[in-house]
Amino acid sequence: MTDAVTRAAALLKEHRESIDRLDAILVYTLAERFKHTQAVGVLKAQHDLPPSDPAREGKQIARLETLAEEADLDPEFAKKFLNFIIQEVIKHHEQKQS
Repeated sequence: MTDAVTRAAALLKEHRESIDRLDAILVYTLAERFKHTQAVGVLKAQHDLPPSDPAREGKQIARLETLAEEADLDPEFAKKFLNFIIQEVIKHHEQKQS
């Protein structure tokens, strides 16, 4: 194996280790987020509030798009990602109320 290939293999290993750490951070962060949204769902159910809050959701999406731009992440991807999460949260809230 040449020095260049050895260096490339080492860099590849480092990148993959970083990806693995970041994936773990994402999973634990999502779990923490869902703990809070579940608490919100319980409060909404207890007080007969609607499971969805379109005004809040719109603000969150706009905020995330701005953060994505600042982080040099495709804002459209960030918007799709947050919309997916919001739909899951709403589904959980609706289940709490039924």
